[in-house]
Amino acid sequence: MRTELCDVFGIDVPLFAFSHCRDVVAAVSRAGGMGVLGALAFPPEQLEVELRWIDDHVDGRPYGVDVIIPASYAGAELNGADLATQLAAMIPEAHRHFVEQVLARHGVPALPADVARPRGLLGWTNQGGRSQVEVALSHPIALLANALGPAPADVVDKAHAHGVRVAALVGTAEHARKQVAVGVDVIVAQGTEAGGHTGEISTMVLVPDVVDAVAPVPVLAAGGIGDGRQLAAALALGAQGAWTGSIWLTVTESDVSPVVLDKLLRAGPGDTVRSRSLTGKPARLLRTAWTDAWDDPDGPGTLPMPLQFMVTAEALQRIGRSGNEALAGSPVGQIVGRMNSVRTSRDVVFDLVDGAVRTIERLNDQLAVPEQMGER
Repeated sequence: MRTELCDVFGIDVPLFAFSHCRDVVAAVSRAGGMGVLGALAFPPEQLEVELRWIDDHVDGRPYGVDVIIPASYAGAELNGADLATQLAAMIPEAHRHFVEQVLARHGVPALPADVARPRGLLGWTNQGGRSQVEVALSHPIALLANALGPAPADVVDKAHAHGVRVAALVGTAEHARKQVAVGVDVIVAQGTEAGGHTGEISTMVLVPDVVDAVAPVPVLAAGGIGDGRQLAAALALGAQGAWTGSIWLTVTESDVSPVVLDKLLRAGPGDTVRSRSLTGKPARLLRTAWTDAWDDPDGPGTLPMPLQFMVTAEALQRIGRSGNEALAGSPVGQIVGRMNSVRTSRDVVFDLVDGAVRTIERLNDQLAVPEQMGER
């Protein structure tokens, strides 16, 4: 199975796999697709380590890096080396108190004194995203992806100067046109079914709208794609392949904790929720006692990006260390209802492609016009 994007990127199958886990990225690229590392959680020095590892384990196959340079966020006017301190001062004490209340209610202990605290700012700002871009472009990546608004034109130009194509995730046709206007090469039309940051339009409706809006710029479909029938549907809608994320959380190479893995394997499509509790912008997550607490009308409400993650980063680390089942969660799409077994990344790639080919063959047989009808 090949589309034009396969030739553009030198991959065997039109399947792009977003993951924060370097092992997944390398495994998918080796299997003939394109792994894309989510860089958000890594400070520049650690991102350098991750990408160097991928360079050594991808067998020369192409891979990409995904960053976030949001178009709008709290404190966008701030700058300087003390940006994190300036932003932290914007967090109300009531929200810090609320976090401690929720953790105490569920018996989550404090971090030991000798455990390093997380960097709550991560790459949620223009400054942070740009530093990750610099690291990414120092490696032989084939694709640089961005979300939450058009990438700055100078970032797109810099990627092109390095021979790197740029992709952008969008939730509306209007957003897709804006991305093309700044020179983006590939549009990822991400429906509301997807995990992480999503809009409100479903994949089935969004993909053909975006395809028509930006033609001839190639489009990848994202959201609710977890087996071959869904990949075939994406191609039928006009996409040149699929951008996937959630399905890689339950592969053998994933670094998801055992508690979260078990919850994902047991979850159904109705066990996710679009919530601002993680980042301050709407993102689809596994529904947990943590998301319920933040979405409760009696709570303090969520803060804008990046303040929401800053106020919760250490709490999320504490939840992960404690193994608290009620609070533990993850960004994940509605496809979680089909993520009910642990397979290797290679097997997932092959099953998706094989299923898509068989689906297309079946449709060809079903839709074949009898000769006698063709003569009428």
